[in-house]
Amino acid sequence: MDFQNITVDALMKGYQLTDGHYQCLHCVQAFAIHEVYPIHDKFLTAEGMVQAHIQQVHGSAFHALLQMDKKTSGLSEVQEEMLQHFYEGLSDKEIAVESSVNNISTVRQHRFKLREKEKQAKVFLALMQLLAEPHHYKIHKGATQVDERYGIEEQEREKVLQNYFKQGLDGSIETIPSKEKRKLIILQHILQRFTAGQVYTEKEVNEILKTVHADFVTLRRYLIEYGFMERNTDGSSYWMKE
Repeated sequence: MDFQNITVDALMKGYQLTDGHYQCLHCVQAFAIHEVYPIHDKFLTAEGMVQAHIQQVHGSAFHALLQMDKKTSGLSEVQEEMLQHFYEGLSDKEIAVESSVNNISTVRQHRFKLREKEKQAKVFLALMQLLAEPHHYKIHKGATQVDERYGIEEQEREKVLQNYFKQGLDGSIETIPSKEKRKLIILQHILQRFTAGQVYTEKEVNEILKTVHADFVTLRRYLIEYGFMERNTDGSSYWMKE
């Protein structure tokens, strides 16, 4: 599995919606969104089934991530061991007894270093996202139109919209494009579902974006990052950028 274009939210869940299927990120198992699945004398939706699959086969999304190879996770064996015990909620004293680290102060040191690693990872992730989306990709002029720097012809725009909105332009898309031009065309079209001058709550924004794609969190983030929408500091209010 190529994790480059997978969001942190998807990694935390252990699955993502791809081409009309909820796909487990750690194996080939997938469940079609328009089907229901019997399990233990009851029926589950596709998303419920992939959640049950992850729990039954991989233990949890946490355990599945922890079992990834060291080249992918970047974790040492000791760090994996510490994270496992932290996840289980053991105290530092209990960890010192149960683990290969037999000193409480050393356990505390590992806990501190992992928290520092988390801070560093956030900064590095932000840097890489900014690197992938340099300044010249930002949308200006209220994001009401894509300017000439993007070179998006009307015919190209229509083709992209038809390819992604297979059930009609008022419908949903199966995947969120990763290529910049396509992404910008989709975002610009999505903006038509909002009203200029109206202030929306985060819940209202989410409900509108859910009609486009199940991963409304990513769509909402893109609308902000690409300058189509703005929000206040606590994220309680959203509006189209003028």
